[in-house]
Amino acid sequence: MEYYNQTSTDFILLGLFPPSRTGLFLFTLIVLIFLMAVIGNQTMILLIFLDAHLHTPMYFLLSQLSLIDLNYISTIVPKMASDFLFGNKTISFIGCGVQSFFFLTLAGAETLLLTSMAYDRYVAICFPLHYPIRMSKRVCVLIVTGSWIMGSINSCAHTAYALHIPYCRSRAINHFFCDVPAMLTLACVDTWVYECTVFVSTTLFLVFPFIGIAYSYGRVLFAVYHMQSAEGRRKAYTTCSTHLTVVTFYYAPFAYTYLRPRSLRSPIEDKALAVFYTILTPMLNPIIYSLRNKEVTGALKRVMQRICSVNM
Repeated sequence: MEYYNQTSTDFILLGLFPPSRTGLFLFTLIVLIFLMAVIGNQTMILLIFLDAHLHTPMYFLLSQLSLIDLNYISTIVPKMASDFLFGNKTISFIGCGVQSFFFLTLAGAETLLLTSMAYDRYVAICFPLHYPIRMSKRVCVLIVTGSWIMGSINSCAHTAYALHIPYCRSRAINHFFCDVPAMLTLACVDTWVYECTVFVSTTLFLVFPFIGIAYSYGRVLFAVYHMQSAEGRRKAYTTCSTHLTVVTFYYAPFAYTYLRPRSLRSPIEDKALAVFYTILTPMLNPIIYSLRNKEVTGALKRVMQRICSVNM
């Protein structure tokens, strides 16, 4: 069995789009989604930075979510679009490792950040008097820093393993980005031990955080149910439903993909599910948070009024 030189042989990404009119339509749709995601997340970051009314822990975490989503989708779509436009589907061995590292880092950081946002709402509604202490600026910075560090450590472990195993089969990765499980199908060695670590990692970064989120929102809904103020109940329900929508779109396809044994996975299904957590979620997050949040729409109006007054 022949072992290829890992450091000089490129991988080939088979991509998402078929070479047909359907592929062209899907490509156009993905590019539009990418542009919406970039504009939407940049707008959220700028609004939260410029408007003093949004200088709160919840919106600080939301700005970090937008920053992650902006980098997240930019790690995947530009390369995928370039491959389709120019027909060059190759990616260097190191380039594949770099893309995999950033993808896993951002994915891990986002799961932990979404959990922190659920905790923020839990403290704000269930322990309002403790909120300034439990969610101080220092705590928020530590949460964000910890999310990035833990995501990076997890990513380093998975990427290092993928870059150090021998590949001896076709270099064609049946995916639209360098997803480590898809790369392992090309390995010469038995990877069952690594597949166990993927299961453990997925449990730590997806299952446990999801349980924490479910517990937080369960307590929140219980507290909201006993609120005297109808306006307070409405605002709390709106905030919680917004966060749960984001969590569902992100966690469900991610967990379903990575918790299944390799024998039950198919490349077509994996690629379809990956579209949700790599492309659709970064686009939907700013839309969901802005359209269903009067504070964000109010901030947008104030910033636009300030810009118009300066121009006049």
